[in-house]
Amino acid sequence: MADVKLPPHGASKHGINPLFLRDQELRQAMELLFFAYRDFTAEPDAILAQHGFGRAHHRALHFIGRHPGITVSELLGILRITKQSLNRVLGQLIEKGYVEQRQGTRDRRQRLLALTAAGHTLEERVSADQRARIAKAYREAGAEAVEGFRKVLLGIIAGAPDRARFERPGPPRR
Repeated sequence: MADVKLPPHGASKHGINPLFLRDQELRQAMELLFFAYRDFTAEPDAILAQHGFGRAHHRALHFIGRHPGITVSELLGILRITKQSLNRVLGQLIEKGYVEQRQGTRDRRQRLLALTAAGHTLEERVSADQRARIAKAYREAGAEAVEGFRKVLLGIIAGAPDRARFERPGPPRR
């Protein structure tokens, strides 16, 4: 008699768990996020440590790189850290030549931030492993799963303004 493979506990024969809202499943999702985050940040943490930097520096490099000309105020709103913490992080990144700041053109009190060439190089090096991990996972999961994952992540984000950053435009209205 041939071995019969049973679906995982709680899963249907198609691998989809209809009981996904049970406490056990929710706790497993939390655990998966913890393990994924640990592995997602391991390589960047090691690279940043070589420069005397930490995760706050990584987040600053990422968002400054993605939004050249971002103001300190906007960056504070995204990172949700104290002004004192951000000033320490930015001070180190500026001092080591990874970030530059200039005055705003309309409001001279504004400080606009951008990565320097060295900053782009560091940001690329720090995020390369993360992009590769995500690309591999996306390829293995497929487009439908990726869209589902995106919806789950959007659902986890607490604030509507933060979720709105990722809204995709719909079809043109007639």
